[in-house]
Amino acid sequence: MYREALPVRRIGKRIVSQSSRVLAKPYSPGGEERIRRVIDRVLDLSEEDVNRVLEHVIADFATRHKNIWQVFGKHFHQIRQYVPSNVKLSEERRCLIGAYFTHEYSVQAAAFFNPSIVLHPDQSYLEEGATRVILSFRSTGEGHISSIEFRGGVLSPDNELRLDPVSRFVESPEVIENPTYNRSIFHLKLDDMETSDDVCADVLGDLPARFTRSELEAQIQTVLDRSEDQRPLLHDTVEKMQWLARSNYELVFRKDRMISEKVIFPVSENESRGVEDARFVRFIDDDDDITYYATYTAYNGFDILPMLLETKDFISFRIRTLNGAAAKNKGMALFPRRIDGRFVMISRHDGENLFILSSDNIHFWHSAELLQGPQYPWEFIQIGNCGSPIETEHGWILLTHGVGPMRKYCIGACLLDLHEPKRIIGHLTEPLLCPTEEEREGYVPNVVYTCGAMVHHGELIVPYSMSDTASGIAVVAVADLINRMRE
Repeated sequence: MYREALPVRRIGKRIVSQSSRVLAKPYSPGGEERIRRVIDRVLDLSEEDVNRVLEHVIADFATRHKNIWQVFGKHFHQIRQYVPSNVKLSEERRCLIGAYFTHEYSVQAAAFFNPSIVLHPDQSYLEEGATRVILSFRSTGEGHISSIEFRGGVLSPDNELRLDPVSRFVESPEVIENPTYNRSIFHLKLDDMETSDDVCADVLGDLPARFTRSELEAQIQTVLDRSEDQRPLLHDTVEKMQWLARSNYELVFRKDRMISEKVIFPVSENESRGVEDARFVRFIDDDDDITYYATYTAYNGFDILPMLLETKDFISFRIRTLNGAAAKNKGMALFPRRIDGRFVMISRHDGENLFILSSDNIHFWHSAELLQGPQYPWEFIQIGNCGSPIETEHGWILLTHGVGPMRKYCIGACLLDLHEPKRIIGHLTEPLLCPTEEEREGYVPNVVYTCGAMVHHGELIVPYSMSDTASGIAVVAVADLINRMRE
């Protein structure tokens, strides 16, 4: 029905899911009583039987996970309060109990899709003209729970992508048990959530400029203990404080892990059903400081919530809520630098049209201006962004997606003014990328989609998903694209 506006070169093999890549996650067979019954059965085993059963478990799973003994020990620690206090356990019995409360989760068994691409922080030891990159993917497993995975690779001088070998192993990071918070930002977020000013002042007033989760909980308890009248807003505000603290957390991976071994799996209740469609961008601040941000959608099975991920090295990550009336719905994408001293974002907070937002604080987005609505038949249902805008000397290239008849997704593009990005100075009237016959079959048929592209040696490199099943790379000349958009 629609033709692609420009000759697009599809390169490389498909990037496909691998159901053998599994996380070792905590497992609970039921409530407290059932947990105790399982533990009692292991306690009834002789030490000889413990060693025999554990030997079989280790033989089955040691080649599927790094440090499986350590994993079992960690999961034992999470249920150790159910073990009778007067019972002394051997290391082997602890390990075996931990194994009963562990299960494997195939993070990409259902789908592997919606990639983005950014420059790798490490550009050393490369041939001249080559660039090391990191790709992120949305991977979906049992129960349609989505997480973020990564791949490393090198773009050659002629823009062929050589992906690094993918590790057999995959693991989630440690969640920092006692993260820190910025008091002023925390207070502003509580204001945005319409909490009681008096209660916030009582709790936050005695905390330092940067406080820990444990300091917050201690101060909350102090305020509760000395409150005699049990003000109606007290407990509501305290619940919102605790929700905000749980929703803003920190993660850290082991430094020796390959990029393909890392998976960011849902942590907070807001994202219990999925961490969806991360749009990564390499952000350069006015002082040339570089931070990698990713906007993503948290989903709990009922509601969605825009979130912000932040890292400098892809080892340590901060997860933050986004606040403000304009921070809602899906598809927020941050510009890679400030414009006139302000952060700028593309969004689709009404579910149908593209908006542009600006703010002096990356955490808060209060107002939005309509940028563009559906114009062409291939996007009459809705449009949205396909990642962060890409800066060129001629303007910002903004990749978009449009949804047309039969819920077919195509990728389009428009050109925004470099200094006044709310002004569109060019656009494609036909899609840049449409699903081919080979690409239209999959978990969600008739879809091509990307969460972020980049320019390399005069060409736009677009990693894209094919019907939520596999991913590929498309390349188009930037000059040709800009000329066509200007027409």
